[in-house]
Amino acid sequence: MTPEQYVQDKAARSGSSFYYAFLFLPPERRAAITAFYAFCREVDDVVDETPDLSVAAVKLAWWRKEVQSAFDGNPTHPVMRALMPGAARFDIRSEHLSQVIDGCEMDLHQSRYLDFPALQRYCHLVAGVVGEVASGIFGTRDEATVAYAHRLGQAMQLTNIIRDVGDDARRGRIYLPVNELQAHGVKAHELLLRSAPWGYSERFTALMQAQARRAHALYDEAFELLPTGQRAAQRPGLMMAHIYRTLLREIEADGFQVLHQRTSLTPVRKLWIAARTYWQAR
Repeated sequence: MTPEQYVQDKAARSGSSFYYAFLFLPPERRAAITAFYAFCREVDDVVDETPDLSVAAVKLAWWRKEVQSAFDGNPTHPVMRALMPGAARFDIRSEHLSQVIDGCEMDLHQSRYLDFPALQRYCHLVAGVVGEVASGIFGTRDEATVAYAHRLGQAMQLTNIIRDVGDDARRGRIYLPVNELQAHGVKAHELLLRSAPWGYSERFTALMQAQARRAHALYDEAFELLPTGQRAAQRPGLMMAHIYRTLLREIEADGFQVLHQRTSLTPVRKLWIAARTYWQAR
């Protein structure tokens, strides 16, 4: 299997909304974003799929060395071999990849966030930086577009957090800010139980509605920041945004039943949203 086939398979198997947006890119840009996304998946999977935290830490340390080695001209992993041809062309820097690793490493040491500013730091590393790199691959990285990409990355990460409350609780993680749980009278152990009658309540619904309002506000802010002249170049990001926001609205309409199930959109629906966004942004 070639490095290009490896990252393509990694992206396709993930079932992510990102994959459907990639399909609309020219080959050179599609290859770069697919390789970058595969890198993000590799380091994220280290944390999610390695029960022993000490082993996960060793694996992330290996990835740090591999990133440095790749930018020194000696990539060994198929993902880095696929990524490096587009790195200079699209200004993908080693510090971008290191920051993504930093964000994933936070999951090894931190399972609670006191308030939203603390959570924002995590979102910046695992999503804002990703948005910045993606915006450059899609077409530009001017100041206004970078601000849009960071804000959009945060909105999509908050959507992930809302969708994955139950999955994260199964791993002992709660990303919802502690002070907001307290303000709504929701106890951490209620989320960790992940079932009725403890989990679902009017208090829980109110808490989740507040999270959804924040995410929607970030989507709106991101769209306002994007320069009109950059809409065509940034279509893939807009496709992902509309897929994620549709998912968020589905979760809202279902009453935030996120403790015992993981809401998702069908591949056909994702592709339809992506195609519709593509033509609207022309």
